[in-house]
Amino acid sequence: MFNKKTLWGSLTALVLLTGTSGVALAEIPTSSLEQTSQFRRIEQPLGLKVGAAMLGFALIGLELWWFLLPESPKS
Repeated sequence: MFNKKTLWGSLTALVLLTGTSGVALAEIPTSSLEQTSQFRRIEQPLGLKVGAAMLGFALIGLELWWFLLPESPKS
């Protein structure tokens, strides 16, 4: 199973990746044109978009590494 060092490292990474910097995560526009439509557009901050894209690429890379790269030979 996990040892303590791996568990604490995983928890620390999770906290660092999910932390917010005090930026408003969503702004709902209140113009009269957008209130009449069924869906309202929510603008996301650029940092949030970039962070989500980077996390997605990292997870894709992790899956490729896990399933496609061969294991190193054990002595």
